[in-house]
Parts: sequence; structure tokens; C-alpha cells
Amino acid sequence: MERTTGKLLIVGFGPGSFEHITKRAKEAIQESDIVIGYNTYVDLIRGLLSEQQVVRTGMTEEVSRAQEAVRQAEAGRVVAVISSGDAGVYGMAGLVYEVLMERGWRRETGVAVEIIPGISAINSTASLLGAPVMHDACTISLSDHLTPWRVIERRVEAAASADFVIALYNPRSGRRTRQIVETQRIVLKYRSAQTPVGIVKSAYRDRQDVVITTLGEMLEHDIGMLTTVIIGNSATSVYEGLMITPRGYQRKYTLGADVQPLRPHERLRTEAEPWALETVGVTEQDAGSEEAGWDEDGETLERLAADREGSEARRTEAVSGSWLAAEPAGHNALRRQTVGIAPSPAKAAAASASPLSLALEALRLVDASRGVATAEQGQGVDGGRAAAAFRQEAIFEFTVSPGLANKKLSAGQMMLLAEIVGDAGELEYTPHHQFIVRLRTDDPDAATGRLREAGFTLAPIGDVVQIKACDFCNMEKAESVPYLERLGAGLGGAKVPKELRIGFNGCGMACYGAVNEDIGIVYRRGKFDLFLGGKTVGRNAHAAQPVAEGIEPEALVPTIERIVARFRAEGHPNERFHKFFKRVKELEGYRQQDLPVFAIDNAVCGD
Repeated sequence: MERTTGKLLIVGFGPGSFEHITKRAKEAIQESDIVIGYNTYVDLIRGLLSEQQVVRTGMTEEVSRAQEAVRQAEAGRVVAVISSGDAGVYGMAGLVYEVLMERGWRRETGVAVEIIPGISAINSTASLLGAPVMHDACTISLSDHLTPWRVIERRVEAAASADFVIALYNPRSGRRTRQIVETQRIVLKYRSAQTPVGIVKSAYRDRQDVVITTLGEMLEHDIGMLTTVIIGNSATSVYEGLMITPRGYQRKYTLGADVQPLRPHERLRTEAEPWALETVGVTEQDAGSEEAGWDEDGETLERLAADREGSEARRTEAVSGSWLAAEPAGHNALRRQTVGIAPSPAKAAAASASPLSLALEALRLVDASRGVATAEQGQGVDGGRAAAAFRQEAIFEFTVSPGLANKKLSAGQMMLLAEIVGDAGELEYTPHHQFIVRLRTDDPDAATGRLREAGFTLAPIGDVVQIKACDFCNMEKAESVPYLERLGAGLGGAKVPKELRIGFNGCGMACYGAVNEDIGIVYRRGKFDLFLGGKTVGRNAHAAQPVAEGIEPEALVPTIERIVARFRAEGHPNERFHKFFKRVKELEGYRQQDLPVFAIDNAVCGD
């Protein structure tokens, strides 16, 4: 089977300046047929564009970008999907792969995929601040758009308690303001208020701003979505206006000395490295053994054993050969060359139990005492607890209504809906005579089955066809309802590039506002009038354009189906229907006409 000819280039172009875009990233953008990206990112790399088709979308529309990229690549095109920073760090790489996985992609036969790495925000920010991430560091996004806040909160707590240098991505937006406040509160439990903090906005871009402050005062400075915040660890200091984190908590060398006072084997002493989790232990028998000898600069294991003698807290029991065989590669040479004698069973059990396994066993016992089920079967204690702690939460959401034409709910239906949603779910009433239901459930079919049996109409939400209708004057003017129901059965919930609303009115009064929707249908004198391209919100909101009068009833549904089919096939990701109509100029013989532009004069004072 031959490989599909298209190609996906997932490009990380770094912080945004041309000097920091890699050669391969520039080549990838220039060799592509189509460039897909967030509006701001497209603007940043505009100087690299020539004849490429550009598909640009707004914030939060990453899924649409990924889906369109895969669709274009499968059609044989070379597609560049751009991300600032590195595409694999909170970028588009993983999302594109998710879309490919959903479509059954195979590396050997599917579209080719190349990930082009870029400089991530933690790196570009750190370079402007000095050297704040010289020791163990982590990145945490404070956006709870896709990750529950309680999970983010636990990660901040864990990173703060473990003394990681912490880089905060997406720290604050116009609507998300509490997360950065809560993060500061958590970290202050473990670190001094004087801990250095670096705040960098728009690194290596025109509006770059660099601030070094403290953990206690960080919220006094401007922090937004274009900002990366780096919180130092307990060893980070400020020198000459720069954040410096040393390579170790205890230094292994002395700066400024030509000859280091600690030779390699001496650095392995617990006195020199007291933070080490494992120390080399020998028994008196080992120290006297030829096999235990290790000579460098006149030092032997006997010397090391003597250094440790009398300090029981720092001694460890010798380990057996089977334990050594399981030792991970890369452990120090002293540990590998120590020949142990078999310890007592009690001491062997203690030696084989790592601090982590002991802690997890303690947690298991606590859970058992509280009646909490564990997940040890088939996974082990470690895997079971980890899986339980970070189990992905599935939230099922859909719309519920009593019907397209019917707007009345019975008491029994309301009680059933309340029962199914329960305290853990969420019920949101919309202006369109619908409820949005959000459930935490592993069995959605059970809930939807009961709702359908009770007479509810269910529909998906998101970028789908939504059909809205009036109540036909309490069904006194229901002559056109069969055509509404045919539209609902054929198009309701169909996937489209952007949410498409079809408004349906049963008489010429059009009191339900069908003429303002993307597609408006008004039943009048036994036939239908058609309106296309309404815009319901914004400063330039306008009614739909009247394109036809007197459409025969039997022609209505096929006409609407053809219009929607073309929008599905040719619409850009996230493109509103009114913009699509304006771009293509003609649909089913109906031509788009530009609306007159009205000049709005400022009001005269006193009028």
C-alpha cells in the first residue's frame, strides 16, 4: 500500500523573533502549500510567507486547526501547522497526532509527519532572566480550560513542596484571574516571600518586558497570557539583576580554585553529599576483602569504611548479589564493586524496601482502614495509586429540549432530568429553549436512553447544525411543522465548520427571529421565504439577506440540504456562515449582496 502523498509539518518557531527561528523551521514554512495557525502566530511569521494559502483562526480553536491540517494533508498538500515556542510543549503537535489517531492513521501508509522543534518559553524566558533553571525545573500551565483546577493545584503543591524551579505558562487571562493568586498562596507555604521570581512578557518580541521581583510581590506586576513566570527554588538568588540557580544544593566543587579539594571518590562521602538518597555501605568483612578493594589516588574501600565507622545512621547493610544484578545501569562504581554477604531476613526486607514503596504501602493501609478500594490487582501499588490519582475525567455534554416545535416540559420530564443530572452534573438553560446537560458518567447510553423514552429531543453541541423554531402559536399554526421535522431529521446535529443556526417561523410575523439567523425560513401563504447570512451579534449585526420568496414546500428541504452540504465541504475551520456566503458569493443560485455601510455620527451634546 502506497503512502498518502500529503505531509504535515508541525513547526515550532520559537519566541517570535526571526533570529530565533531555526533554519529547518523557515524551510518548512517556505516549502508548504498551506500554513495554518493562530492569528497572532501567522502575523509573527508573515515575513516568511510567499504564495502559501493561509488559514488563520482565533484563540481556543486549536482542534479546528488540527482537523483542517489533517484534512488538507490527506488531500495531498504539504501543510505547515505553526506554534510559537516548541510545538510539542503546550503546542499543536500532540493535538495533530490525536486527530490522526482518531482517523486510524498509520506511520507507514498515512500522511508523513515531521515535528520541527523550537525554543520553548521556559528557555527563552530563562535566557533573559539569567540562569534560573540550572537545576531541576518543571512547567505548569495555569489554564483550566482543558485541565481541572484541582489537578493543577495538586501539581503546584507537589512542585512547590519538592523545591522545583517552576515555570508558569498561561498564568492569567482576562477571565482567569484567581489561578495565579492561588498558585502564589500554595508556593508561599513552602518558600520564603523573598524567593526570586522572573516575569517576562513577549520574550524576544517588540513589546518585550522583563521584571525580576519576589514571590511575595509578584502579583503587583502585570501578568497576562503573553507572560511566562519563573519561580526560583530555595537556592535561587539575584546577582547583578539576574536570577541565578546553582547547579546543586550542595556544591561539589569550589569556584576559583585550580585544584578541587574533593577528589572524585571523596565527593561520594555522605559528609560531602548529605542529600544523596543512597550511600555506599560496606561491612567489616567487605572492607577486608580483596574484591571490595578499589584504588584511586591511594584510597580504598577500607578507608571509606573506616570513615563511616561509628556513625550508624549513615551505614547501610551490604546487599546481596541478586539485588546488585537488578541495580539500574549508571549507579556509582563503588556500589557495583561492593561484594556483600547475605544479611538477615529482617535486614534484607528493610534493605529491599525503598522509601517510595514504604510510603505507598502506608497510604494503602490508610485507604484500607477507611474502606477505600485500592487498585493493586494487575497493576501493583504504585501503578494503581497513580492511575487513581490522575484518572482522566470524562464529561458528557449534549442539549435537551421537549422538541423542535413543542416548548412545554411536563413535571415528570423535569423530575427525570433532575434525577439524571444529579448533584454532580450540570444543567444550563439557553436562550434557545434548550438545556445543556453535562454529566460525569461512564455510561452515557443509559442516560440518553431514558431521556429519549421520556420524549426529549437530544442533540450534540459545538460546531453543528442547530435548528430553532417558533412554537407555531401553541401549535395553532402547525401546517409547516412536517417540513421542520424533515429538516431536523436530516440536518439536526450535523457537523459543520462553525455552528450553523437555522431559524424556522410558521407565519409571516417571524416573531421568533428566524430572519436574523444564518439561514432563515419563513412559512407564508403556503410557501417558504428564504434568508441567508444573518449576523446576530457584534457592532455590525444585521438581518439575513432575503434571497427567495415562494419556494414550493417540497423543494425547501433539498434546497437547504444542498446549501449546508456546500458549507460543510468548502467552509474554512471556524468560518461563520455569513462570512462563507460573502466569500463564495453564490449559493444554489442565490447571490450574496454587500450590505450598505452606515456611518454612525457622534451624538451632539444635549441631544
